[in-house]
Amino acid sequence: MTISLTEDAALSLFSPEPGLVILMCGVAGSGKTTFSMKLASKGFTRLSIDEVIWDKFGRYGIDYTPEAYPGHVAEAREAIKDDLRQLLLQKQPVVVDSSFWSRAHRDSYKDLIVSAGGTWRLVYLSAPEALLRDRLEERGRRFDANAAFPIGEDALAAFVENFQAPADEGEVVVAVS
Repeated sequence: MTISLTEDAALSLFSPEPGLVILMCGVAGSGKTTFSMKLASKGFTRLSIDEVIWDKFGRYGIDYTPEAYPGHVAEAREAIKDDLRQLLLQKQPVVVDSSFWSRAHRDSYKDLIVSAGGTWRLVYLSAPEALLRDRLEERGRRFDANAAFPIGEDALAAFVENFQAPADEGEVVVAVS
């Protein structure tokens, strides 16, 4: 059964239980980083693919070429999985800040979590495209790990077109407005 909630209501559902992993899911600009930081303030360890890339490889277009980005994403995903396995061995509560744009990607993490003795919850932040556009425009004025490169109209359109929204995965849907 799918649950649809406000952000505050969704945040109130989660407390840092041993071995609980929250998988954040949503298109760029939907608020995954903000939501995951709020969970981190409650005691979850936050794993961010964007921050791994920033810390390990530097700045997009400055320290590495745009063509290198897909390889860096793949390496960062493996690093996140390794960290997640270690945290689950320690029964730590974790939030994974990534887009989880495909069901196959989500399923691979769910399998990893269950095989390591943890439990997972999927939080899908659903936002209207106009809001995403506004947020990404604002984010494009920053330059940090969570805004490593500007996402223009074409990139947003591709994200929206290729994003596989969770359905019947036991997801908690946060209606972002």
